Amino acid sequence: MAEAAPPLRLAAVERRFRTEAGELPVLRGADLTLRAGEIVALVAPSGTGKSTLLHLAGLLERPDAGEVYVAGEAAGRLSDDARTAIRRRSLGFVYQFHHLLPEFTAEENVLLPQLAAGTSKAAARDRARALLASFGLAGREHHRPGRLSGGEQQRVAIARALANAPRILLADEPTGNLDVGTSDRVFGELMAAVRGNGVAALVATHNPDLAARMDRVVTLRDGKVISA
Repeated sequence: MAEAAPPLRLAAVERRFRTEAGELPVLRGADLTLRAGEIVALVAPSGTGKSTLLHLAGLLERPDAGEVYVAGEAAGRLSDDARTAIRRRSLGFVYQFHHLLPEFTAEENVLLPQLAAGTSKAAARDRARALLASFGLAGREHHRPGRLSGGEQQRVAIARALANAPRILLADEPTGNLDVGTSDRVFGELMAAVRGNGVAALVATHNPDLAARMDRVVTLRDGKVISA
């Protein structure tokens, strides 16, 4: 039996930006493969293309060359609508700042991406409650973000990212806005959720202690991905 395609593969991706001084190459043939259940740390100095790599992996930008494969499907050069559809069904995002909608409750924040993907309201509510409970937020479902602690808000953001059962989770400094103790607990819960659901995760972090807990560490050098 043929081996299943990895959830995410970046093949020789290039990204260049136009500046007043001319073209600025940021990624120069970067390769990266994420396997199901694998958590990879991306540790790279600012200005080396870390955010660009995450944007390409998340289909938020198109590569200038090379390709982004999601579950074996060439996705990097598809139309905006097609890439949006893949993001909804296959990708979850967690950022340093939770970006929760302040006028909605925790449950509603986890509910909304499911409704956008076509899930029935009843099924979406059941999943939202189950996810929030798995992050220790049972009883807090009807609180708006302003009534939650920083750690609780980020737990809601992680639950939201997992709401549509994505194959891939992309996280940019997901605990960077939390104190050390809360960061450690929330990251542990994130890792458990990723492994428990067989999700492939790419986590950008400046925290060497968090990076050391992941399966492997990569960095960017001269526009390419290398083992750290």
